[in-house]
Amino acid sequence: MYTITLLIHPCPASIKPAIVAAGCVHSLAVEPGSPYVFYSCGEDGFVQHFDLRSNSARKLLSCSSFPDTKQSARITRLNAILIDPRNPNYFAIGGSDEFAGVYDVRKYLSDCSGSLDAPVNTFCPRQLIETQNVHITSMAYSNTSELLVSYNDELVYLFQKNMGIGPSPLSAPHEDLQQLEEPQAYSGHRNSKKVKGVSFFDSHDEYVMSGSDCGHIFIWKKKGAKLVRVMVGDRHIVNQLEPHPHMPVIATSGLAKNIKLWAPLSNDVLPLPHNIQEIMESNSQGREDNSPVTLSPQLIMHVLRLHRRQAMAHNGIRLNVSDSESDEGGDEAYILGLSGGDENSSECNIS
Repeated sequence: MYTITLLIHPCPASIKPAIVAAGCVHSLAVEPGSPYVFYSCGEDGFVQHFDLRSNSARKLLSCSSFPDTKQSARITRLNAILIDPRNPNYFAIGGSDEFAGVYDVRKYLSDCSGSLDAPVNTFCPRQLIETQNVHITSMAYSNTSELLVSYNDELVYLFQKNMGIGPSPLSAPHEDLQQLEEPQAYSGHRNSKKVKGVSFFDSHDEYVMSGSDCGHIFIWKKKGAKLVRVMVGDRHIVNQLEPHPHMPVIATSGLAKNIKLWAPLSNDVLPLPHNIQEIMESNSQGREDNSPVTLSPQLIMHVLRLHRRQAMAHNGIRLNVSDSESDEGGDEAYILGLSGGDENSSECNIS
């Protein structure tokens, strides 16, 4: 599957095809101060650089998982790209792994290979490092280069510039990771279905906002993460939201075919919905129900011991104290099929 995007040039030269990519193109980033230069990223893992004054696009890099991970050979499907507003030489990307990477475009514009995947810095909450079931759906830069990152079926995190792990996050010493300052987290919503957007709000970026699977728009104070506003934005899901750059206006979209515009009607501070606790608890429970269960070796051995005892009881074998005390030593033999058990039993059911 290929995606072709048509761009309307600001000059009378009209419309021309700009992007040809394998898979969907999920994000574009326009270079600040230049209406001609922009970047794209998509499911094929490529970051492309465009200048509308030229006739061709340039593939800057192909993003892949870090070599120390179990998915080292996999392309990172990209969902978000954005340019640092304070220094347009840097751009950030995020996608199907847990790391938000920051890159220096100057390295790629001077390198003709178009394949070097070498971030200058990476960001990730330390508890999510090497977690295989999370990925990034959206990101946003503040005017002071703070990086806001939204994770699938996880929380929204705010990273300061000094919270980076470095260019090789899986090689960072454990002691250094433990000393990193924890990013501010924003919770209450749920980001599981589709690709949820996240953004700052207010001319001074004093608020953080996100869509949610419950159909609400969540707005928090950036400092302290206090939830200050929850609005019904869609009957089903709110996926994307964008603030006006200069006015207190928000545009949102969900599964419906229309786009909603939001603006304040008065200076009155409205309370949160009366059922806000139920909304947040439902979102939290849905996230927990969808999270994978990690079974420790001790728990697995305990389940196997119970299964062995049930098998012995089923065969009419009486379990005495000495048998019980020797269970620990017999677990390995039982796992390997070298000890007794129900010959007709082929699986272990955990209930």
